Amino acid sequence: MAWSDSALKDLATEFGIATEFYDWRGQQIEISEATVVAILAAMDVDAADAAKAAAALEEHRNKPWTKTIPPCVVMEQGTSQQVLVHVPDGEWVRLAIRTEDGDWLDVRQVFHVVDPRWVSGKLIGEAAFELPGDLPLGYHALQATTAAGQEESMLVVSPHFLGFPERLGAKRAWGYAVQLYSTRSQRSWEFGDLVDMADLATWSGKVQGADFMLVNPLHAAQVVAPVECSPYLPASRRFINPLYIRPESVAEYSELSDDERARVFNLKASLADEIPEKRLIFRDEVWNAKRAALWVIYQHGRRPARQMALEAFIEREGPALTQFATWCALSENYGDDWREWPPDLREPDSAAVAEFDAANRERVVFYVWLQWVAELQLCEAQASARDAGMLIGVMNDLAVGVGIESSEAWTYGDLFANGVSVGAPPDHFNQLGQDWTQLAWRPDRLEELCYAPFRTMVAGLLRNSGGIRMDHIMGLFRLWWIPNGMTPAQGSYVRYDYQAAIGILVLEAYRAGALVVGEDLGVVEPWVRGYLRDRGVLGTSIAWFEHDHQGNPLKPEQWREYCLASVTTHDLPPTAGYLAKSHIYLQHRLGLLTESLESALASAEAQQQHYLDMLKAEGYLLHSETDVEEVVLALHRYLSATPARVLCAALVDAVGDHLTQNQPGTDKEYPNWRIPLSHPDGAPMMIEEVFADERARRLAEVMNAAPVPVWEPEVTLA
Repeated sequence: MAWSDSALKDLATEFGIATEFYDWRGQQIEISEATVVAILAAMDVDAADAAKAAAALEEHRNKPWTKTIPPCVVMEQGTSQQVLVHVPDGEWVRLAIRTEDGDWLDVRQVFHVVDPRWVSGKLIGEAAFELPGDLPLGYHALQATTAAGQEESMLVVSPHFLGFPERLGAKRAWGYAVQLYSTRSQRSWEFGDLVDMADLATWSGKVQGADFMLVNPLHAAQVVAPVECSPYLPASRRFINPLYIRPESVAEYSELSDDERARVFNLKASLADEIPEKRLIFRDEVWNAKRAALWVIYQHGRRPARQMALEAFIEREGPALTQFATWCALSENYGDDWREWPPDLREPDSAAVAEFDAANRERVVFYVWLQWVAELQLCEAQASARDAGMLIGVMNDLAVGVGIESSEAWTYGDLFANGVSVGAPPDHFNQLGQDWTQLAWRPDRLEELCYAPFRTMVAGLLRNSGGIRMDHIMGLFRLWWIPNGMTPAQGSYVRYDYQAAIGILVLEAYRAGALVVGEDLGVVEPWVRGYLRDRGVLGTSIAWFEHDHQGNPLKPEQWREYCLASVTTHDLPPTAGYLAKSHIYLQHRLGLLTESLESALASAEAQQQHYLDMLKAEGYLLHSETDVEEVVLALHRYLSATPARVLCAALVDAVGDHLTQNQPGTDKEYPNWRIPLSHPDGAPMMIEEVFADERARRLAEVMNAAPVPVWEPEVTLA
């Protein structure tokens, strides 16, 4: 397709919008002009006709010349980097760095000849300064001094290479992947919680010999029914879902009166009548009971030292915490979609919101208190993991984004693009593409804010964990934007400053002594995996997806070293279910197949037979291929033969669970994210039963017997 407007195509390039891309089949796909115009409009750029596109292009190219220094500069330690400075032509400028420690360093100007440019009636010149490569790691201030005054921006110096935490050494790590809400205990409120997580971590580390436990995103959800079931569609990625709190483990619970304790007991007991079906997770009922119980505990009050600790937490988290708590309280009064609130409440800084906050202060502080309690229990879970001998401990999962009705959308406003959602183009598994109904961060606003929302979010997740898994890490490089009213296939990729985002991610992880795993499945530009590897960020490899060009299972020695390697993932059935082709039958029943049931079953059978043949030929399958548990163990022996530094076993595989947790492409058709951990016969399984499970013991023996390849040491610059 020949573009009718060259200025529009240039404008798309300037804003990082793809005008073409290669799809999952390797075919070049061209993006329509209508899609580009709509995406530009989402970034407040009017390119509706050729004249407007040309004017917008000139304005965008002039924008850097209107600022003395860039709002944010991210560089790698060990590599010098130039910064372009703009001042009225012929005027002097001095550039200096104020480090985190308060030291001052002058920055040297280097030879740079560029013609001055007329911008808004002024002739502006450009000078270049070189930032030295030996700057200390951290967040520093870049200060430009001119005749007109001073201007500051942020300078981020990141390690070039992250790699593995020093405490891991040359050891290969393995751990369990757990959907926490599904792992219920006899003491939890029909919902897996942070105390269950601590207990699972203790068992995993002390008894099983695991080094980490990867949990689903624990991000905050809505506070009024219906509560979103998917942990990957949160209301806020910065804060924790208080649904994971164990009320009886809050310190003040032990101080309750007999009457108060009876009220909490009765709220928990009521769930037995409200949840008749134990084979599903009922978030709304659990949250209503648990929130009421937590309100009883909150109203009891706190000892002076505990109150001081709460106040210190509030001070550390800053205004964002109070705004989130206010959103929670407002949601209780007006519903969870802020777009339907009274107009004067739709802006977090409005006078009406301030009046509401003052009138409902106790309820706002209650939601602040819930975040404090949740963080304390998460901290205790990580401490339990490390005390049990885990070298990494809890590994938190970070979702891709949030929805338009979320608290973040209300809080951050124009940080998000207006009129688009995030998804994925058509691929082998979703040939119509996917619309995740999530908002897209604007690349230009992120830079203007010096990536503050991203920095605080990552730092918060790493505060009480030994690792982080970033779902769809390709989103730091590019995201598939879908204009409202268009299908997923009609979207386009929008690029982000991946060097800045990865730099901040690596710096935060380095300071926390944490591991970073990026989920890099699906349509990935080939160079992206290489870049992540060069920065010491692990990729993700799934056994069922690792094959050569002929479709044969990839030989173990051909796997990546820098990856989190597992047999399955949460978007597939447990391995026992996968072997039974339950996903094929489910997709057929829900009308999701793009081919006949017979054809899909035949393809799945052929794929599985390739793996079974390989497992037998390589000596991983020791007994019958019809023994499901033996095939599961064989697949993990195969996994252990790869050079992957980090291995992951799904808890569902450890106990022989068959049930699918999530069926992509469905919403109400299947109870996604509502399936409890289950026995092989489908009966719900409590974690007390997990602790004594022989299948789990046998799988742990396989994981612990994994040979440790010899790796060349790689050192992070410091």
